[in-house]
Amino acid sequence: MNLSQWLIFILIVQIIHGLSTWKLYIKASRKPIESFIPIYNLVVMMKIIKRPLWWVLLLFIPIINLLMIPVVWIGFIRSFGKESAKDTLLVLVTFGLYIAFLNYASKDVSYIENRDLRPESKTEDTIGSLVFAIIVATLVHTYIIQPFTIPSSSLEKTLYTGDFLFVSKINFGARAPMTSVALPMVHDSIPILGLKSYLFNDDFTKKETSLLNKFQLPYFRFPALEEIKRNEIVVFNQPADTLRNMDNFNPDRNYYKPIDKKTNLVKRCVGIPGDTLEIRDGDIYIDGKISVLPKSAKPQYNFLIDTKGQAISQDELMSYGAREGLRYDNGYFALTNAGAYFLTLTDNEAKLMASNPVVKSVKKQLAPKGEDGNVFPHIRSLGWNIDNYGPIYIPKKGKTVKLNKETLPFYKRIIEEYEHNSLNIKGNQIVINGKPSDTYTFKQDYYWMMGDNRQNSLDARFWGFVPFDHVIGKPVFIWFSWEKNASGINKIRWNRVFSVTNGNDEPKSYLIHFLVVLGLFMIGNKLIKSRKKQ
Repeated sequence: MNLSQWLIFILIVQIIHGLSTWKLYIKASRKPIESFIPIYNLVVMMKIIKRPLWWVLLLFIPIINLLMIPVVWIGFIRSFGKESAKDTLLVLVTFGLYIAFLNYASKDVSYIENRDLRPESKTEDTIGSLVFAIIVATLVHTYIIQPFTIPSSSLEKTLYTGDFLFVSKINFGARAPMTSVALPMVHDSIPILGLKSYLFNDDFTKKETSLLNKFQLPYFRFPALEEIKRNEIVVFNQPADTLRNMDNFNPDRNYYKPIDKKTNLVKRCVGIPGDTLEIRDGDIYIDGKISVLPKSAKPQYNFLIDTKGQAISQDELMSYGAREGLRYDNGYFALTNAGAYFLTLTDNEAKLMASNPVVKSVKKQLAPKGEDGNVFPHIRSLGWNIDNYGPIYIPKKGKTVKLNKETLPFYKRIIEEYEHNSLNIKGNQIVINGKPSDTYTFKQDYYWMMGDNRQNSLDARFWGFVPFDHVIGKPVFIWFSWEKNASGINKIRWNRVFSVTNGNDEPKSYLIHFLVVLGLFMIGNKLIKSRKKQ
């Protein structure tokens, strides 16, 4: 639904609220008309149930309101003496309609003016505290900072598989949830159960007509503290709906998801709006100049290390930079049939490997220019691949581009899927929203996201541009790091715990600093308490 439709829906809900509560408002010594006045009726309700007025604001915050509305229902019926477990269950299973029953059918209902002066039971107090804690946690998780786990090796040696991050949502502007009915602090599926965590019709062909999908909220983002910079690491929603259905990302065959429930990914933003990006033999060029990565970035490529069949110890291979997560042959770096190792390394690690007397040659495995790699926009005649790609223009908001049969494949998904226009081709004519068009002006910014593990990353080279409305936030802090292939205490990567991400230099752990500050705080707190006792 768009904004005007949501306003009409809210107005209808307010009318239903008035019809369901006006007699109860009278019993609470309020005027019946007050139950019908939008927003003001909620202010009055907070006074009736003796709750702070800022609770009204929480009722209009997506996802938070799903937790608050039942709390208000329960508080309202208890203000009229309905405090039993049966009453609580009835108001919840009827989605609040039990209040309408009390309003019209129940004669033994009376308002309890001084209900809050009575002592609460321990159970009631515990439940209230727990609900409030969940609401605060959901608010922080949804709008401020969110924990995130690195799921793949696409940023290996910069961010490792098993890194646990905190992702700031306020840096690029917190995005309000668009899926109105969903479990709090859960992404697209419920852990363990594997069930969908939100109400939505995932059938792409019915996404516009489904009643469930009508309750999607319009896109809204709070003001940002900064813009996305080139070569920053960014967390975003996979624009091509899901990782389940590649199939050249044909939207008619994809399993459809709302934007905020698409798969979470983390990549490096190597191209920003307005850039012209090109990849030459694995190196990224922006506007014709080679892109300078920060020191913390560790781009890697596949290398063939020819030893003529002579083995190198596993520990020695690891010392050159070969990673545990990229092993072969039951967990070991094994020689190929041709007597060589196939390893993923940085250029510097490959040079170091070449100095080993056992190594006869080191060759970077690059797809030659002109060899088709089935990459975006999936035009075979271009001869683009992951190592030699482009040039390609990254759309900027307000920029107008020429449209013809040659350029349309680059922008078709943007026009239809991301910016919600109808698009048809009639002969040699491109028709957008029923009008012939030979140009198109972009409505939002787009970005080019790639992994540092260049030849082992599913990224923009396969599914194209990332719209700004798909951006989630900026990784800022690694609070824990776990190596699954290690054993004992070595499973913890101590040098990464409490380290800062997105910096220009090598990551540095601040765990010792944290423990020192924590120790000083505890000692200081103990001294203060002992002085008070004296």
